[in-house]
Amino acid sequence: QLRLVESGGGLVQALGSLRLSCAASGRTFSRYFMAWFRQAVGKEREFVAGMAWSGGQDYADSVKDRFTISRDNSKDTVYLQMNNLKPEDTAIYYCAADYACSGYECRDQYEYDYWGQGTQVTVSS
Repeated sequence: QLRLVESGGGLVQALGSLRLSCAASGRTFSRYFMAWFRQAVGKEREFVAGMAWSGGQDYADSVKDRFTISRDNSKDTVYLQMNNLKPEDTAIYYCAADYACSGYECRDQYEYDYWGQGTQVTVSS
């Protein structure tokens, strides 16, 4: 089992920044594709950003050029730096891990084997 624990959420004003962290334990973190998803009230969970063990990154169009995903394999941690936040970014943000996805299938939440408990991000206008 791979255990994921998110932190760093909170309340921020529009145009502000937050950095989310996701600490992993239990398995070899470095081989997993890591991703961030989010779910707003009344909406489906959606892909935000993902990063392969090799360093390749993918972003949803809605967050491109504002959010940056990174990972520190020595600390078994993945990060999501969120800048220029908008009220529509308000959601619960989840960290997820998958061992075998590739390409666009990594944007599908049903590909993922492990999930964190989520952290709330609220952006006020």
